[in-house]
Amino acid sequence: MFTSTNRPAASRSAARALRAGSVERVVGGVGGVVAAAGVGAVATRGAYRLLNARPPGGRERWIRKNNRGREVTLLEGPAVAAGIAAASLLVPGLPGTLRLAGCGAALGAGAVGLYDDLNERGAAKGFRGHLSALARGEVTTGAVKILGIGATGLAAGVALRRDPVDRVLAGLVVAGAANVVNLFDLRPGRATKAAAIGAAGGVLRESRSGLLTAAALGAAAALLPEDLGERAMLGDCGANALGAALGVAAAARASRPGLVGLAAALAALTAASEKVSFTKVIAATPPLRALDEWGRVPNRGDT
Repeated sequence: MFTSTNRPAASRSAARALRAGSVERVVGGVGGVVAAAGVGAVATRGAYRLLNARPPGGRERWIRKNNRGREVTLLEGPAVAAGIAAASLLVPGLPGTLRLAGCGAALGAGAVGLYDDLNERGAAKGFRGHLSALARGEVTTGAVKILGIGATGLAAGVALRRDPVDRVLAGLVVAGAANVVNLFDLRPGRATKAAAIGAAGGVLRESRSGLLTAAALGAAAALLPEDLGERAMLGDCGANALGAALGVAAAARASRPGLVGLAAALAALTAASEKVSFTKVIAATPPLRALDEWGRVPNRGDT
């Protein structure tokens, strides 16, 4: 009789404890994501301030003209790459392999992107153009970047996975993500917005890799006002670093079928960019155009 009478009460207590635990996990998860994004943002703002105070090689070395002919600085890219790398090491809760892969991917992809930004040579454009030039014996800076990002992706894949097939697939995801984010860096703020949309699901997942995703997006968002205001740009350095870090986070949590799907989707986007102008597609699609233009300097005239 005693057991029968108290069983419902015990069940209710267990249910309340379960709900409390679920709420605690959700709150803790949200707090962790916010903290990770904050670490990325603070690290990036600090790096940008230091670089702006004393630009390596002089300020003029970093000045470029954007699509509207306005002078912008490329210092945003190294700051974002450094911010992501620092956040990968500092964010609480990340496993050692994820720290290593995230930091290494951001620095590796950022470094070869920076090499292309500062030393661009050759008339070849696009993935196919650079590889065709390489086949003819012409080593463009773009080809160096492609090979460097490929090596960076493979190194990250080796750090993240144990199975040889999974390592290769993870490497393709990291390298593909680095390249695809860079494909969107044709207008102020576009690459960061595209990366945020593409990686939003990764932030919401209850997984440690979501912390790396949040840190990378926080790092890029920290300098979004400068980007949208046409004072700075990500360049290949920042876009490659951002994409590579997001690729690491995605590859870390994906199953083998997931890796195959991600690699295929990224390859499809890369192939599509050789045939279709993403800028024209965005301009012809009102919702995408409105999102693309949000926050920019007025009277842009993007076409």
